[in-house]
Amino acid sequence: MESHGAGLRRVLVLAFCVAGIWSAYIYQGVLQETVSTKRFGPDNLRFEHLAFLNLAQSVVCLMWSFIMIKLWSSSSNGGAPWWSYWSAGITNTIGPAMGIEALKYISYPAQVLAKSSKMIPVMLMGALVYGIRYSIPEYVCSLLVAGGVSVFALSKTSSKTISKLAHPNAPLGYGLCFLNLAFDGFTNATQDSITARYPKTSAWEIMLGMNLWGTIYNMVFMFGWPGASGYSAVQFCKQHPEAAWDIFLYCLCGAVGQNFIFLTISRFGSLTNTTITTTRKFVSIVVSSLLSGNPLSTKQWGSVFMVFSGLSYQIYLKWKKLQRFQKKRKSM
Repeated sequence: MESHGAGLRRVLVLAFCVAGIWSAYIYQGVLQETVSTKRFGPDNLRFEHLAFLNLAQSVVCLMWSFIMIKLWSSSSNGGAPWWSYWSAGITNTIGPAMGIEALKYISYPAQVLAKSSKMIPVMLMGALVYGIRYSIPEYVCSLLVAGGVSVFALSKTSSKTISKLAHPNAPLGYGLCFLNLAFDGFTNATQDSITARYPKTSAWEIMLGMNLWGTIYNMVFMFGWPGASGYSAVQFCKQHPEAAWDIFLYCLCGAVGQNFIFLTISRFGSLTNTTITTTRKFVSIVVSSLLSGNPLSTKQWGSVFMVFSGLSYQIYLKWKKLQRFQKKRKSM
């Protein structure tokens, strides 16, 4: 009975994590799309300063991680020093800014699909730079994802969706998304290097260090000189409180979502977290199509299923590899 109760608690915690990640990030996606496409006020103006979202997100997450460290962290001895995140902070500032900026040129479903192809540049870098050999199933996964994204990009987008974009330009939008992936790759590699050098670093300390530098860089970019775009963004929010409220909720969703991600990784591992976030992306596309008026053609829906079939197969391969590793460790 005791083990049954423990198993039930584990299932309930997992369900709690899934609900938290899905609700936080799906709603954040809706808000991100709203801020980038909606016209505010009687003058029907768009919020053009999308990079301001990154600054707001960094500030909220910085405050959130500081509070969490004070509440839950028993000791910070042995953690990475705050200055060690400066280089990862640069790419973590530029990368997300490009991803958000892409929403001026392509639809939200297109952006989600493009950013779902993260495995492709990782495999290319691994094969070309580090000489890593991948299995045939891994190449099948990458081909499904690459093919799906390509078909979606080449398919005709509905005129209703195009009319909502600020400056429709598919090549530029997809280019910004793939640059976002490249910068994310460097950020992840640098974070792995930091945690390898300072293994006692907690997730909250990483969040604090990354967002500290993100806040510094974004503050310089947004307010570093007279006439910088940050001043116009603040003025727009003063004139249109509805936009300011959407931006605040967007940032809050990001902070709450990171909480659930850290909880999932600590309790169930990174593979479970990858599965949850991957399925969340698919649901985000469905929600965007239904609620935000981004109708997808039959060919585009087919490409969506291609991408997520490849991602699902990749998760299955990781799960099989983890199972083999655990069996090997038990036998030893």
